[in-house]
Amino acid sequence: MHGNSGLRLDWSLVSEFIFKQHQSENLAVCHKINYIYKPIISFNFTGMKKTLLPILCTVCFHIQAQLREQTNLNDSLVIENIFSEEPKRFFEKEGVKMSIAPALLFTASGLTWGEKEQIREIRNRYIPNYHFGFDDYLQYAPGLATYGLKLSGVKGRNKLGRSAVSHAASLGIMAIIVNSIKYTAKVERPDGSTRNSFPSGHTANAYTNASFMHKEYGIKNPAYSIAGYSMATFTGFGRNLNNRHWVPDVLAGAGIGILSTELAYFFVDKFYGNKGDNLSMFSKIEGNGHPSFLSLKAGAALATTNFLKESKLDKDKERGFELGIEGAYFFSPNWGIGGSLSLSSFPVHSVELEFDDPDWGNLEIVTQSLGFVNYGLGPYFAYDFSDNWQLMLKSLAGYSSAASGKVFVKNEQIDLPNHEYQVANYKPSNSFRWTNGASITYKFNPGLGVSAYVDYHHSNSVIYYTFNEEIKDDEVLNEIFNDGGVKEKINYFTFGLKLTAYF
Repeated sequence: MHGNSGLRLDWSLVSEFIFKQHQSENLAVCHKINYIYKPIISFNFTGMKKTLLPILCTVCFHIQAQLREQTNLNDSLVIENIFSEEPKRFFEKEGVKMSIAPALLFTASGLTWGEKEQIREIRNRYIPNYHFGFDDYLQYAPGLATYGLKLSGVKGRNKLGRSAVSHAASLGIMAIIVNSIKYTAKVERPDGSTRNSFPSGHTANAYTNASFMHKEYGIKNPAYSIAGYSMATFTGFGRNLNNRHWVPDVLAGAGIGILSTELAYFFVDKFYGNKGDNLSMFSKIEGNGHPSFLSLKAGAALATTNFLKESKLDKDKERGFELGIEGAYFFSPNWGIGGSLSLSSFPVHSVELEFDDPDWGNLEIVTQSLGFVNYGLGPYFAYDFSDNWQLMLKSLAGYSSAASGKVFVKNEQIDLPNHEYQVANYKPSNSFRWTNGASITYKFNPGLGVSAYVDYHHSNSVIYYTFNEEIKDDEVLNEIFNDGGVKEKINYFTFGLKLTAYF
């Protein structure tokens, strides 16, 4: 990174570079084109030659949730376990058992991310022309089989109506998580067809349906669980074999499917006040009487300042969204310790570079969305105004992990996929983050409520940029566009609703 100061950066030089690279292939003209560049963006840095470009939301949505190992116990043994006074060991606790499978799957997805292309090469070497669309249909099989058992009169955990509600909630949560990540991460599929590869929606749907079968009939006979998860696993294999997904896509999809079903059952059980139509003895389990809770939250995000103030690439304050999960354990009626895990994403407006040449029109600098995965831990305070209304305050310290991404120049005359020419990669640094927030909850019953919340978040991130080798090889551009980093303030409010279940 160069050390000159007082540098004025003229973005129109990017226009000239792109024009020269593509005019011979893309402009069907017989005369010499005279064009004048209008400087659109220039800014001053002290101590670095640097271009600042916005950010992509490639989110690795790391959440913990569960897969319960159901055993074929009779009612007397179940009741004995419920009312046993002996404290459970760590790995016997329900929350721990619930988190094992998704945690392993998300970890495996992260560990295989750097090896995904090598894994794909094995497939291409031995079965390059494989294509068989069984995975398009097998993803639905566990869910359809569960409804078939219900309609055939086979008694499971719940009656048909409640099962349908739980299943619909599972699919809804799964769809929100999968599509939120897909269309912010924009990971290219291994076959190059589209940029919505991560995570695998087919696999997430298959594991949601398999977990649905497991929840309804696994307690009756483990064979149902084995059958459901086997069909889901073959669906995931099919996505890899058909070259539609990378291995990390499938692993993350499986974790999301299990997570979605377990979260849906947790909240639906709170609504009904027990853990099953046919297992009513579970409703006798009670918490410690304090407002310990688990919430799913979604809301809008509004920046207090322009995240890209130093770059001059976006004049508007960023407006985005937030999705997350939050919970706390209260050791008294008023005080507890808890944490939050959330995804926040902020679209970035493109910037136009103007041409006087009518054959080119304008060029756009297009950047992928700015996004973060956020973790926080700290104290919670709760105060009940009445049996139905509750105020909750929190102050969390944590970590913000930002996504890396790409920056493109776009014009219809560029003869490349999507008419885009990539000029840079960027990687924001991970950073310390703190959050203060408040919420008001209306309780429908002692176990379930809806909360309106507002949170304020603050962090600082250094954004590092690496430029295209062709730009570095150009003598003029290399004097201006150099690899390096710049510090940006990330301050914003989030407003939204939480579905809150107490335990």
